[in-house]
Amino acid sequence: MRDDLGWLATGRISRYCYAAMSKDKNPKVLVVDDDLDHADAISEAIVRIGYSVRQAHNLVEARKALTDDEFDLVITDLRMDNKRDGFELLQTVKQNHPLMEVIVVTAYGDVSIAVEAMREGAYDFIQKPLDLDLIRSQVRRAGEKVRLAQQNSTLQQALDHKFGMPGIIGNSDSMKRTLQLVRQIAPTNISVLILGESGTGKELIARALHQNSRRSGGRFVALNCAGLNESTLEDELFGHVRGAFTDARGDRIGRFEYADGGTLFLDEIGDMPLTMQAKLLRVLQDQQITRLGSNDPIQVDVRFVAATNKDLEQAVKDREFRDDLYFRIKGATIRLLPLRMRREDIPPLIEHAIDRSSARMDKKIEGIDADARNMLIAYDWPGNVRQLENVVANMVALANGPRLTAADIPPDLLGRYSVETVSTALVPVGQSAQTTAITSLAGMNLAELERQAIERTLEMVNGNREQAAQMLGIGERTLYRKIKEYGLKEE
Repeated sequence: MRDDLGWLATGRISRYCYAAMSKDKNPKVLVVDDDLDHADAISEAIVRIGYSVRQAHNLVEARKALTDDEFDLVITDLRMDNKRDGFELLQTVKQNHPLMEVIVVTAYGDVSIAVEAMREGAYDFIQKPLDLDLIRSQVRRAGEKVRLAQQNSTLQQALDHKFGMPGIIGNSDSMKRTLQLVRQIAPTNISVLILGESGTGKELIARALHQNSRRSGGRFVALNCAGLNESTLEDELFGHVRGAFTDARGDRIGRFEYADGGTLFLDEIGDMPLTMQAKLLRVLQDQQITRLGSNDPIQVDVRFVAATNKDLEQAVKDREFRDDLYFRIKGATIRLLPLRMRREDIPPLIEHAIDRSSARMDKKIEGIDADARNMLIAYDWPGNVRQLENVVANMVALANGPRLTAADIPPDLLGRYSVETVSTALVPVGQSAQTTAITSLAGMNLAELERQAIERTLEMVNGNREQAAQMLGIGERTLYRKIKEYGLKEE
C-alpha cells in the first residue's frame, strides 16, 4: 500500500506535487476521497494551478493529516466508508480550523445533501462526474477567500499586539506609514492633529495613540464638537458647579477633568466657535480649567488630540480658526487618506465587514464574488470606511445566498457607476482621472487603446492576471501574450 498520508509520491502526479511543494508559499490542499482515481484526478488538476496537495482516503487518515500538517483548503467526498464521513470531517475542520475552507464532492443528484453541507459551513459543492475546470475555478475562489481571511487575521493580530489598534484594517503603504508614525509619537506627550475626511477612522487612530502611550492606564475621553454651540461646549469641556445656571442642580465635572491623567480627543475641532477657541487655547497653555459658576482653577494633566475634516490652514486664512490655537494643537500631524486613494485596503475591509456583520446578524455569509468585490473596489466611497461598513452590512442583511454578489449591492450605489471605460471595469461617475477614468480617446489607435486597457486593469487588480482577464473578457493565455506583446510590466 502506498503512503497515502504522505505527499503524493507515485506516478505522474508526484512530479507535479514535488514541483508545487518546492514553493513554500503555495497554498496547501487536502484531498479526501476513498476513490483513488478521483483523488488523483482532483490532485493533478489542483497541482497544475500551483497548489500543493496531500491525499487521505478515509476519515481517520484525514483527521491525522489535519493534525500533522497545515492546510488552506479541504476537498472531500461526502460519502466514503460511512455515509456521514464527509459531514464529520466538515465539522472537525470548522471547529478546529476556522479559517480553512471546505469544498464537498457529491454524486449526481445529491444536491439536497450538498445544500445541507453548505448550511453546516462548506464553501461550495462539486457534483460527479468531475469537471476539472470547475474544480480549478472553485479552488482558486476558495483559496482567494482563505488568503484574504488569513491576511486580515495576521494583520489584525499584528496591529493589536504591536500597536494596540483593534479595529484598524489596512495594508496599503499609506496606512503602514500612518501606523509607523503612531508608534513613534504615541509615547510622547506632544499634541496631535489628525486630518482626514469623515469616516476615515480618525477616532480609531486617536485611540491607538492613547493605547500606546504612557497614559494607557488613564481614560480616553472623546467629544465631537460638530453642531455644539459655545455654552454647550464650555459646559461639556469644563463642567459646572451647582447654581451656575437654571438647571445646574449639582456639580458636574467636564471632559478635561474626567480625562485627567489620560487623553482628551476633540473630533471636528474645525467646527468650534471662535469665542470657544480662545477659551480652549487658554486651557491648553495653562493646563488649568475653571468650572462654570466657579472662580477656583483646577489643574489638569491631559494629552490633547484633535481631528477635523476641514482645511484648517485655509480656515486660518479665512479667519474662521485662530492661528495661535492651530499652532498649539498642531504638535504632530497625521493625515488619513480617503479610501478612494488607498483602494488596496478595500478587499480586507470588505472581508472584515462581512465577518462582523455576519456575526452581529447571526447569518452565515462565506464571502463575496469577484465581480461584486471589483465593483466595490472601483467605487469612490465618499463616506469612506464608515460608508463601506454600512453598505456591506446592508448587503449581508438582504443577501439570499451564502455569498454576496453584484445583485446584493444597494441600487443607490449602482447608480453611481458608469460602464464607459476601456477596461470594462465598473467605475464611479466622476472618479479622478488619476485612478481609472480614460479621457480624450479620440484619435487613439486601437492597439494603444488595448494596451492602455490592459495596463490599467492590471494596475487596478495589483497584477492579478486571472482577475484582469475576467474583467477584460479574454482568456488568461491571451492576456499573457498581450502583456509580452506590449512589453507591459506586471505589479
